[in-house]
Amino acid sequence: MFSNRTAWKLTPNRFTLAHHQLLREGREFLELTISNPTRAGLDYDQSTILDALRNSRSLDYDPQPKGLRSAREAVAKYYSWGSSALAREVDPESIVLTTSTSEGYSYVFRLLCNPDDEVLVPKPSYPLFDFLADLQDVKLIPYPLIYDHGWQVDFHTLEQAISPKTRAIVLVHPNNPTGSYVNADERSRLNRLCHEHELALIVDEVFLDYAMIPAQPSFAMNKEALTFTLSGVSKISALPQMKLAWIIVSGPESMAAKALERLEVIADIYLSQNAPVQLAAETLIEQRKKIQPRLMGRIEANLGELDRQLAAQKSCTCLAIEGGWYAVLRVPVTRSDEELAIDLLTKHSVLVHPGHFYDFPQDGYLVLSLITPLTTFQKGIARILPDL
Repeated sequence: MFSNRTAWKLTPNRFTLAHHQLLREGREFLELTISNPTRAGLDYDQSTILDALRNSRSLDYDPQPKGLRSAREAVAKYYSWGSSALAREVDPESIVLTTSTSEGYSYVFRLLCNPDDEVLVPKPSYPLFDFLADLQDVKLIPYPLIYDHGWQVDFHTLEQAISPKTRAIVLVHPNNPTGSYVNADERSRLNRLCHEHELALIVDEVFLDYAMIPAQPSFAMNKEALTFTLSGVSKISALPQMKLAWIIVSGPESMAAKALERLEVIADIYLSQNAPVQLAAETLIEQRKKIQPRLMGRIEANLGELDRQLAAQKSCTCLAIEGGWYAVLRVPVTRSDEELAIDLLTKHSVLVHPGHFYDFPQDGYLVLSLITPLTTFQKGIARILPDL
């Protein structure tokens, strides 16, 4: 009765079962995996955000496939703001609004791929890609990020993975959870590969602003290859519930124009973006100026605490982080990451993610959220380090 594209294994894994058991028992635990900023104890400018949604023009239905011009102008303004990581002039006409970056991926997969065409994706990375690709009948082919005093693209494996069915390369800039940016040399090499093999770049930049190294440039004005840059207020303004995201199309002029024409038809079919959020877009995007310093303060404080506690022992290390909200711990391999995470949860009441959630190639990795409230983070690390 159901399509093959939804034939997922829906049985909970052992880690999830252990987590649910803890919840059923009503046991308190320290969560070091928080990804939802609205549940991270941050102070928001509530009145400004809510007032922006009270707009009488929301009662008028004005279906614009790419999104209201005023909202797209607000997105373009974000890219011309003073940050040297952006500092680009983006044409509002090159922007297509979506409700989420997930929807943006779906649009771009539909635009580029026939059934069973291939898209190259980094590993480790965010696990949502598999589900999005299944729903669009796209086959994902992994290429590794390797660690050697920092993360880097394994170009040898990437190039070997390119086939006649390859349509695009996905980049996450910075990556989730490794926190690694695509550097200038990698960017040039990726552009050359795309030119040689007629591929597109799909670049996820939701964590771009949270840099711990000198600011890295956006791909939003990349002209060397057809490029789809995805972002949204979920991360840049810590407002995932507002459902405002976008695709920016750049690249060789004629190719980008053709892509935009087709994307506009796809967007016109769904018309999923809603009027109140579009009309509030400028205010919601401006909120980043208030919330990002608070988040960066939290991230830096947690990193400092992690470094302090790690310095007192020799068995674990924190891998280099360039940006984003997550830290990757390398731990001794005495059991599988899943078994380790279950033990930490059941014995110490601390929730961390095992590396296999993010497709790390072998055991020995745990992933922690750096937007966890500092007191919780401090106590959680103190509990688990002796058992690692």
